[in-house]
Amino acid sequence: MGITGYFELQWKCLVVVALRLLFLVPAGVPARSGDSYLKDNITVRQGDSAVLKCSVDNKVSRVAWLNRTTILFTGNEKWSLDPRVVLLNTAVTEYSIKILNVNVYDEGPYVCSILTNKKPESTKVHLIVQVPARIVNISTDVSVNEGSNVSLVCLAIGRPEPTILWKFRSSKGNRIITEGEYVEMTGITKDMSGSYDCITSNDISPPDVRTVQVTVNYPPVISQAQSKGTAVGQKGVMWCEASAVPLADFQWYKGERRLLNGFNGVKIENKGKQSMLTFFNVSEEDYGNYTCVAMNTLGITNASIILYGPGAMHDMNNAALSPTSSLLLLTLVLTLSILSKF
Repeated sequence: MGITGYFELQWKCLVVVALRLLFLVPAGVPARSGDSYLKDNITVRQGDSAVLKCSVDNKVSRVAWLNRTTILFTGNEKWSLDPRVVLLNTAVTEYSIKILNVNVYDEGPYVCSILTNKKPESTKVHLIVQVPARIVNISTDVSVNEGSNVSLVCLAIGRPEPTILWKFRSSKGNRIITEGEYVEMTGITKDMSGSYDCITSNDISPPDVRTVQVTVNYPPVISQAQSKGTAVGQKGVMWCEASAVPLADFQWYKGERRLLNGFNGVKIENKGKQSMLTFFNVSEEDYGNYTCVAMNTLGITNASIILYGPGAMHDMNNAALSPTSSLLLLTLVLTLSILSKF
C-alpha cells in the first residue's frame, strides 16, 4: 500500500469514528443515545424493494442512515458499497433510503440518526423479510408390490415457517391425508395407488405444489368374463377383463389346448385390461367350456366361460370365476411361459 492509500484509509477510519461520536453512536450499537423513536416494523417480501423513511425539519444540521454495523448514508454522501441501497430524492421534510431486491441478509434494525441543535435523536425501524414457501426436497416416484411399506418425505423452507399438507388423488377422488413432512404407509394396498401432492404455504405467495406418483403392483384379478348365446354359423364373442399392475397377459384355452390367434377360425385381441376371443363362424364343435388365463410377474388367475347356443342352459354370469385354476392347467401355462423364454 502506498503512502497516499495509507493516509486515505486512516482518513476514512477517522471520519467513521467522528461520525459515530457526532451522533453518539457506539461501534456495533447504532444510535443508542439521545431521544429514540421506534417506528413500526417494515415487512417486505424477498425480491421486492423496501423504503425506509425518516422525518426531518429545517432544524436538522446533520443526518445519517445506519444499519447494524455500517453507515449507509451521511447526508447525500453514500458510504455503503451495496449498489442496491439508494437515497431517495423526496420532500425536504423526509430523508429516506430504498433497498432494492431485498434478501434475508437485509433483515434487521436500521437507524436514522439526526443532529438537531446539537442534540442527537434517532428513529429506529426493523426490516422483516418474508420468503415464499418453497419445496426443496421431495421423494421420487415409487413403485412397490402390494403389502410393502412406503415412506414419503417433503421438505420446504420459507419465512414465516411454512405448513405442509399431503393430498391423495386417485380415480376415486381427492382427500387430505396428513399434515407434516412425512407420510408413512404400512402394508400398502392397490387402492392406495395414485398421486400424492405435497402442498406447502406460508400465505406469502401461492402454495408450492409437487407430486409423488405411487404405483402399487398386484397380481391379476378377473372382474368380468362373459359370452352370449350364438347360433351355428354366426359370429360368437367371449371376453375377459382383469385388473393388474403391471397389466396382465392373456391366454385362452379349450380344455387343455391353448388357442392361438388366427388359427381354426378364431381371433384373439388383447387391449389393456381386456381380452376378446372371436369365432367368425361358430360350429357345433366350438360349443363348450373355455378358460381365460390372466397372468403377470406377481401371479396368475383364470375364469371359465361357456360358449353356448340359443336356448342352451347356462349360469347367470356365463362363467365361473376362480382365483386358482386346475393344477394341470396352471402347470401347463407356467411350463409354456418358461419355455417361451428360451
